[in-house]
Amino acid sequence: MKITRSRALMLAATLATAAIAGLSLSGCFEQATAAAPSASATAVPAAAPGAKANNEQVKRGRYLAQAADCAACHTTATGAPFAGGVELKSPFGTFYGTNITPDKEHGIGKWSADDFYTALHDGVTPDKHLYPAMPYTSYRTMSRADSDAIFAYLMQTRAVATPNKDADLKFPYNMRFGVRFWNMLFLEDKLPDASVGNSATWQRGRYLVNNLGHCAECHTPRGMLGQLDLKRTLNGNVLARIGAPDISPAGLSAAGWTAPDLASFLGTGVAPQGSAYGEMFAVVHLSTQYLVPDDMNAVTTYLLGDKPLAPQPLKPVTASGPEFDAGKRTYIAVCAGCHGVDGGGKPHVAVAMKANTTVRSADPHNLIAVTLDGIEAQHFGAKENMQEMPGFAKTLNDKEIADLSNFLRSQWGGQAGKVSESQVKDLRAQGASHH
Repeated sequence: MKITRSRALMLAATLATAAIAGLSLSGCFEQATAAAPSASATAVPAAAPGAKANNEQVKRGRYLAQAADCAACHTTATGAPFAGGVELKSPFGTFYGTNITPDKEHGIGKWSADDFYTALHDGVTPDKHLYPAMPYTSYRTMSRADSDAIFAYLMQTRAVATPNKDADLKFPYNMRFGVRFWNMLFLEDKLPDASVGNSATWQRGRYLVNNLGHCAECHTPRGMLGQLDLKRTLNGNVLARIGAPDISPAGLSAAGWTAPDLASFLGTGVAPQGSAYGEMFAVVHLSTQYLVPDDMNAVTTYLLGDKPLAPQPLKPVTASGPEFDAGKRTYIAVCAGCHGVDGGGKPHVAVAMKANTTVRSADPHNLIAVTLDGIEAQHFGAKENMQEMPGFAKTLNDKEIADLSNFLRSQWGGQAGKVSESQVKDLRAQGASHH
């Protein structure tokens, strides 16, 4: 029987949204902190792979695995490299990063290079369909040579006999067979471009951003069945506690980003517009800081386009009144010690509030969330550090946080003070369920 697109749609609907499990995004839901791969006492020597890999291929595979941010989902903070176990929480239940070491029982030691490529390209392993929590929707355009190089690298790592954890999903999302119909409906051969360009640098950037970096998985809105809204590529999305901002050319221009700023942010975790936090901290820590200069230039070129839009200056906002004054008093009392009375921040301690992307965003979600929750200390290797920011959920009430947010946005973000107490209350309640 021929399965047409309309018939597939009907079947998917009949499955009572079993395929909605695809809504779970790689790196876009609550994720336990991952660590850079390190040695482990539990590791055992890997069995020799079926085909010998040369040193150059393995070296390239290591670099590509970093560019693809494999460790973020496959290495826990206390576990062996690539042994899996990272919790990926979603509205539908919890996924766990799998063991991709060469262990033959729990890892990919019995896989061939063909099997690995099929998993990246089609989301299918030798024994099952993968949930789209693994971003094969982006990796689909990965070259066979790059897939083989990553596989060669992984097969040279230490085999670790760590069992995989089954996804703990609610019914009907635990019906894995529904993913087949989801793929029929939504798996595309390539993603649309968010920017305009045609240079060799732009084309390399497209591959790094759309494929290896799988940026669209977090930064693109989703439809009802979890599919990428490809009409709004990189326009931002809020699924986890910290939302992924708009990184389209227009979104970056509106937030005042330039190519050097982006390169600084992706390379060190810090830029004039702020520091990487939430899911993005792991991206910088485990992935983008290792990009070679040419690839970093390619990424920024693709994100902005061959002919970048000019960064927009802050819009002047006139604000006054009791709420503004109350927000200012709160800022002086609990924020100015680190961020400065003038909002200029302190190097290696706290970022500036002036023109900060989180403060400047039209959506105050992230600003409210970090004010409530705080931000862990950020250690970007030898390049940059930021001290811990405490959360104020227990010390400031909803009105105080709303007034503080409105003061910040109008004073240094070019946004009208429209944050309400109800917005703070809702995010406070959501935050309680995340801790």
